[in-house]
Amino acid sequence: MKKLSSVVQLVVPGIALLCSMTADDLAASSQSPYTPIQGREIKALSQEQIEGYESGQGMGFALAAELNGYPGPKHVLEFQSELNLTAAQLQSTERAFAEMRDAAEDLGRQIVTQERELDRLFASHALDGEGLASQVMQIAELQGRLRVAHLRAHLELMEILDEDQIARYTELRGYHGGGHSGHRPAGGHGEDR
Repeated sequence: MKKLSSVVQLVVPGIALLCSMTADDLAASSQSPYTPIQGREIKALSQEQIEGYESGQGMGFALAAELNGYPGPKHVLEFQSELNLTAAQLQSTERAFAEMRDAAEDLGRQIVTQERELDRLFASHALDGEGLASQVMQIAELQGRLRVAHLRAHLELMEILDEDQIARYTELRGYHGGGHSGHRPAGGHGEDR
């Protein structure tokens, strides 16, 4: 009888809690994790992602380079004093950054436009399999070109900086050699251009 009393003491409060929950409480507990983003202008992109694309931000597109010892132009410019850039290196880095940013902004705006169109097509139920494939492939191609633009800038910096500057960049970014082998890519000279 004592066991039954203990079970009742545990079960009854749980039943009382369930009975006190409203239909809204029950519905809220079963909502999709996507419910809060249902009102987005472009369902697949947050406002932060839209702004990132349109302003040419890195958004992680160059992590393969950055985390393997290939400096990025934005951060090289931030550390220009610590890296003791020559006038020629500064000019080359500024050019690499401007080219990357311009390409990234243009491609980013195109991606946002195409994502908006994909969203519109789904919202209007105007897609078939062929149209879907075409729209998604356009977006994927733009994303690939965007990633190339970011990664290419990192490759260019390997030609602009010397080995000591690259090692110093790695330290300044807090990587302490993580992933950088100390070897330059084929054709890398580190000359002042």
